[in-house]
Amino acid sequence: MKEKPNKLLIKNMVCQRCIMTVEKILKDLDIPFSNAVLGEVDILHKLSKEELKELETRLKQAGFELIETRTNKIIEDIKQALIDYLGMGMDSQNIKLSAFITKKIPYDYSYLSDLFSSIEGKTIEQYFILQRIEKVKELIVYDQLSLTEISYQTGFSSVHHLSSQFKKVTGLTPSHFKKIGAARRQSLDKL
Repeated sequence: MKEKPNKLLIKNMVCQRCIMTVEKILKDLDIPFSNAVLGEVDILHKLSKEELKELETRLKQAGFELIETRTNKIIEDIKQALIDYLGMGMDSQNIKLSAFITKKIPYDYSYLSDLFSSIEGKTIEQYFILQRIEKVKELIVYDQLSLTEISYQTGFSSVHHLSSQFKKVTGLTPSHFKKIGAARRQSLDKL
């Protein structure tokens, strides 16, 4: 009889390149899997303690981490929802952040908000602002868009709103940041 796949949840697995990296790690360790998608992998047999320890080590070296509890899974789901919401840019203006999150994660928003704050030490909204500012930094460093276009892409209502939030978070104006560039950026998973 064929075993039911075990689902492994993996933190920081947020893009196609991440999926490919995790797949390579699994292949290198001869761990059979059937499906790898953002944040999770279906493993085809129960891992021994040794296999799990080696997998954890290799994932950590590549910047990933196994998620073990339901609470951690919910937190990671919230973070992924925030990344998805940010990717909507100005299209997100028609949907409240709380409604977007509760549509993706079927819990009451106040529960999700309290849980997130207790684990992360900041509110969902504060975390989202940090995400937006990191995205703004990325777009400034790429130097292909005007501040107006950047504000539109990251869901700010105006350049003035973007500039005031940017200065509040970084202590710098966007133009001053542009001069000092990439050295001040942070990886989104380190926020």
